[in-house]
Amino acid sequence: MTAIPMEVADPFELMHPERRKDPYSGYARMLREAPVHFFEPWGAWLVARYADVNASFRDMRLLSARTGQFSAGMSEEVRKMMEPLARNLSSWALFLDAPSHTRLRGLINKAFTPRMVEALRPRIRALVEELLDAARGKERVEVISELANPLPVIVIGEMLGLPREDRHRLKRWSDQLAGLIGTGRPTPEQVKEGLNAILEFEAYFRMLIAQRRTQPGNDLLSGLVHSEEQGSLLSEQELLSTCTMLLFGGHETTTNLIGNGLLALLRHPEQWELLRASPELLPNAVEEFLRYDPPVQFTNREAKVDMEIGGQAIRKGDRVMLMMAAANRDPAQFKDPEKLDVRREELRHMTLGMGPHYCLGAALGRMEAQETFAALLRRFPHLKLEPGATVDWMDNAGFRGLLALPVVLGAEAR
Repeated sequence: MTAIPMEVADPFELMHPERRKDPYSGYARMLREAPVHFFEPWGAWLVARYADVNASFRDMRLLSARTGQFSAGMSEEVRKMMEPLARNLSSWALFLDAPSHTRLRGLINKAFTPRMVEALRPRIRALVEELLDAARGKERVEVISELANPLPVIVIGEMLGLPREDRHRLKRWSDQLAGLIGTGRPTPEQVKEGLNAILEFEAYFRMLIAQRRTQPGNDLLSGLVHSEEQGSLLSEQELLSTCTMLLFGGHETTTNLIGNGLLALLRHPEQWELLRASPELLPNAVEEFLRYDPPVQFTNREAKVDMEIGGQAIRKGDRVMLMMAAANRDPAQFKDPEKLDVRREELRHMTLGMGPHYCLGAALGRMEAQETFAALLRRFPHLKLEPGATVDWMDNAGFRGLLALPVVLGAEAR
């Protein structure tokens, strides 16, 4: 293993704004030179190799991320200000371990069984068509704001029973929260915005939860309010946290999956044509998009005991970041990992995690992406990137997504 020079604070430019355009060349170097190393700016061990990431996801000695990381190094005054944020995040299933995780996930899973998710397909298909109908007659559209953003927030909003007209402010709060969760170590400004988002989310859901207690409906929110697992109901904080997590996770990653996947396809027109000719490859293609340019680049764990990962000694309490996006480009696992191949056979990517914390909404996100790409390929077979358009990425190391994706539609198929 090549040693990292001590004077280099960010050897793989993880924090450099220009690296948002292409983090993968840095990951390739990381895989070659330092597949497990301590990254001082984030105060964490970074784990990049596929085999190590896969094993770490299943290792019960690694706990889910502790929310105390967000206030590390901050004053007592700031820590106190952040208490509502810590309370909310610490009750996310994503940040819990057994037995609390098992109980909470058992309740949520009831709404995300394959059968229940598949029953949503006709509605999702209709929503995609509705959003694309709005583009009829246009020569150009901006895919993120007109399709990739609204679709998943409408879907998860309808599942929860939220008014459709609220989607714009829900999206704004979610973006503020992403700025906090998706960074190795957030700035005070990101903490402030994340706190504001949590307060707004909780006030919004507190009102709706009170309504559902007396006037339940057939939506997921009503189900959570009145559901029971092993003889216990969700506390109000668990309800508020779970609603926030579902709203955030239910659209942020799917938006980025659609945007990142479409950009990859348009930059590889031979793959677009292959899918046009063989639409039955779409489920496989969505898995390749998840591997090739994942919407979530890494996730956090904390060492429960002294242990070893990839030959490095990890101490109890150390923070460990599993670099899924790097693992997805590991040549030891994937042939030609830098190549986009919608026919790829080896697709056991790390994007959705492994083990007990495997992504709760995986089936829903996959379906939304499949239906979106199917409709675009069918209705706009000559879709192209707008000539000369600049492609800008979110300034976020953990969540990878486009700010905008301008395209030329071409003639609509009849």
